[in-house]
Amino acid sequence: MSVEVDLLLQEAKENIEAAQNYRSELQQRLHGLNQARKQVRGSSGQAREALRRHFAELQAAATRLLTERLAGLLAEVDAIEADSIKPLDDCQSLIEHGVGQADELLREGEAALRCGLGEKEDKLGSFTKKAMHIQLDSLPEVPGLVDVPCVSAQLDDSLLGLLRDRVSRHGSVLSHPPVQIEELQERPGGILVDEDFAASDYRLQYRRSGSGGSQYEDAYIGRDCEFLVLHLDPHTDYLFRVCARGEGRTEWSPWSIPQTGYTTLAPHEWRSGTDGYILSSRRNIALRNDSSQTPCPVLYSNAPTYFCGQTLTFKITAAGQMDPRDSLGVCIDSERGEDSLQRDQAVCISTNGAVFVNGKEMTNQLPAISIGSAVTFDMEVVSLFPISNNNLSEGGHFKLRVTIGSGNREVVFDWLVDQAVDCLFFGCSFVHSGWKVLVF
Repeated sequence: MSVEVDLLLQEAKENIEAAQNYRSELQQRLHGLNQARKQVRGSSGQAREALRRHFAELQAAATRLLTERLAGLLAEVDAIEADSIKPLDDCQSLIEHGVGQADELLREGEAALRCGLGEKEDKLGSFTKKAMHIQLDSLPEVPGLVDVPCVSAQLDDSLLGLLRDRVSRHGSVLSHPPVQIEELQERPGGILVDEDFAASDYRLQYRRSGSGGSQYEDAYIGRDCEFLVLHLDPHTDYLFRVCARGEGRTEWSPWSIPQTGYTTLAPHEWRSGTDGYILSSRRNIALRNDSSQTPCPVLYSNAPTYFCGQTLTFKITAAGQMDPRDSLGVCIDSERGEDSLQRDQAVCISTNGAVFVNGKEMTNQLPAISIGSAVTFDMEVVSLFPISNNNLSEGGHFKLRVTIGSGNREVVFDWLVDQAVDCLFFGCSFVHSGWKVLVF
């Protein structure tokens, strides 16, 4: 009987645990539903506000433009009227003056006819002289109606149709943004952002998550649909969003749904205190500044931060004189005192494009390194040869598949190392000054 009770108790505990897990999963789904509802409600409210604000601005602008156009046309009418009325007014004044002279002459003539014989001769003589002076046969010319302006307004009724057509197609409402962030991949000191959308230009922005006063800032504007955002603090959440625009368009699309990303990987840094090199404040840029011809020691990374499966990139931002002993590459350790990575337990490329594996030059060669060159190292574990007691620290052989890329070419080979490694140092060496290299 106790066995049955124990079985029932065990089953009850399992059912209670399953119920707790079930409730937890349902609560998580409820939280997801609440987030989804919040996104729908919030984005709908923002879309309404954007539409109202945009069309209010359009209405105000259209009213202002129509008012300005009406004022301009009315000013043209006023100018034509003023220029046309002035000569007519002048002609009217001349005619009215002539009518006054004619009235006065008529009165004098009638008075001369009515006067007595003693003064009639003088009166008639004076009247005749005045009539000759007025030149009763000379009349001013009055323009015909066809010769004076007849002002009219010519209006194109098609404007309303064009406006109606453009307005009916102006703006759109989308249930989903046209461009989304497809993937966020952590990188040392950064995050690789990948978008999946065909566009002419992309605009990527980011900001710290949870910072109320933090504003989005541009990380990239260009045609590439993949971009590595650097200088990010590890174990810190960042929000990323992207928009796009098509060929020949000036306006950007709506922003994508912000996505949260973070990196747990420490940024790649050069080791400080190495003779012949000056480092940037973030220690990811190194400048070879010693002008002497004496070989300087290799500048190594601050720690073995390169892991197999990642891509390590050296970006050359300034170049000096090339030397066959120059090197850029990765190595097992950083305690040796050599002045080049062209040694055992290291793979590297020289500035002339020669590739070295464990100090031996390969027959395959890459393009020479110059300003703007980007040299990439990719590694993956191919096989692990038998080692004692299945303990990686007790020796054995590792085979790594190495891919070094430079320009539009790459070299692929297997690198055999005598110890198991899960992380590697990187380094560089330049005989001459002037070389500047960014690592990420």
